[in-house]
Amino acid sequence: MNDQRTRPFFIALLLMAGILIGLLINKGERRRLTAIPVSEFSKFDEVMWRVGEDYVDEINGNKLQDKAIVAMMEELDPHSQYISLEEFDAMNDPLLGSFEGIGVQFRIEKDTIAIVSVIKGGPSEKVGILAGDRIIFIDDTLAAGVKLKNEDVMRKLKGPKGTKVKVQVLRRGVEGLLPFTITRDVIPTYSIDIAYMLDEQTGYLKLSKFSATTYDEFKKALRKLKTEGMKQLVFDLRGNTGGYLKAAVEVADEFLPKGSLIVYTEGRNRARQYLNARKRGMLEDIPVVVLIDSESASASEIVAGALQDNDRGTIIGRRSFGKGLVQEQITLSDNSAIRLTVARYYTPTGRCIQKPFDGDRDHYLLESYERYENGELFSEDSIHFADSLKYTTPKGKIVYGGGGIMPDVYVPLVDDSTEYYFNRIVNLGLLYQYAFEYTDTHRKELSKYQTVEAFDKSFGVTDAMFAELLKQAAEKGIKGNEEEQAVARREANILLKAYIARNLFDDEGFYPIYAPMDDVLQKAMEILNNSNK
Repeated sequence: MNDQRTRPFFIALLLMAGILIGLLINKGERRRLTAIPVSEFSKFDEVMWRVGEDYVDEINGNKLQDKAIVAMMEELDPHSQYISLEEFDAMNDPLLGSFEGIGVQFRIEKDTIAIVSVIKGGPSEKVGILAGDRIIFIDDTLAAGVKLKNEDVMRKLKGPKGTKVKVQVLRRGVEGLLPFTITRDVIPTYSIDIAYMLDEQTGYLKLSKFSATTYDEFKKALRKLKTEGMKQLVFDLRGNTGGYLKAAVEVADEFLPKGSLIVYTEGRNRARQYLNARKRGMLEDIPVVVLIDSESASASEIVAGALQDNDRGTIIGRRSFGKGLVQEQITLSDNSAIRLTVARYYTPTGRCIQKPFDGDRDHYLLESYERYENGELFSEDSIHFADSLKYTTPKGKIVYGGGGIMPDVYVPLVDDSTEYYFNRIVNLGLLYQYAFEYTDTHRKELSKYQTVEAFDKSFGVTDAMFAELLKQAAEKGIKGNEEEQAVARREANILLKAYIARNLFDDEGFYPIYAPMDDVLQKAMEILNNSNK
């Protein structure tokens, strides 16, 4: 191998060694290399050298090291991971509270980019892009009918603030393509889906993630709800897969008296750290219920566990995911990164709620499906905890570790065979698809509804709409008997209407209309109202 070919590979080797050393570096402080013996570094370097020197074909050094790092992370635990340079922004933007782009929500519809909604005040709204527009060209390159994926579209539309992107869109009722030049800007992303009043005294707040802006959003939403008369709160953490530990602690602090333990963390190379409530919280004196499910994980479980262990409020729903591991993100020399598990977190009673991991990542991540198979989602009685996993709160309540937060009040899925037909329509996305198509083709007549309240009061799912939905389902091989169709008609009255409202008003339209068929939310309201009595 000549010098010109060898030099780039030597550089790759040096970078790889730097990456391995970087695994043991946190915030610029070099740690002693005691975790991995020097001989292991030598063996890895030797293999890399031999491959570079003697392998039959040319190799891509960068690609090879990426695969090596991915394999290394997979040997550790399910939550340690490598973030390549190409994936970096996509992985981190959701937690930063903003990104730089054009300000639209889109979906790939029949191999075409369809604009679902336009962010108010964003770059696209300013130039006249409308919901329902189809993007046909991006910077003079055809973007329709070429099998683009979501990540491809995002890569083309996102970009640094101040840069421009040209698009040509097809608009229903307008002949030809409309050209627009959009100047990219900072687009805020929000962790609160909605905060509104369920009734005269009950506030509802749904949090989708714990990001850098979550606490500021949370305080702002609470002030709004309090001015609207909130005396009790439903705090919805269902589907919230977590985020920043700091944000979780700040949110929990608002529920707990000063000095209350929220969580503590500890790892082999991380000393035990206690995180306590530091001030008087805005929610200390009002009744609260927290909603969780099998997708509530990490930071969500920190908040739920802190309230449960401090005998504060009631946890309602189904057993949470069970992620009790803390990751630190370490930026590498080429600006890629690793998220490395450095500690476990423990709830105030000392519970580690990390569920078991046997080395099989797929089995670990799909464990929630096993809950469906073994009947847990349909009956609390199918859940069994060893005595060693029992813990006691200050007021004598029994709580459990070893695999998620078990709610105080368990709400099982409804096991009704007559709902199977409707559930298939929903689970295959047919109801959502029909709602999108209906909104798209009736946008002009739906524009008369200026508010969610006006839409909810006057709009209804007609028999003709339902018949069209059943026809589309039948074309997909989904057929139901008369009883099943009657159940589907009843459910569609709410859910189909809620999906159409979301297309018109975003989440502010969906949640208030969906609330009557949300069994967990209705149970929360029942408990709050009974406690008041």
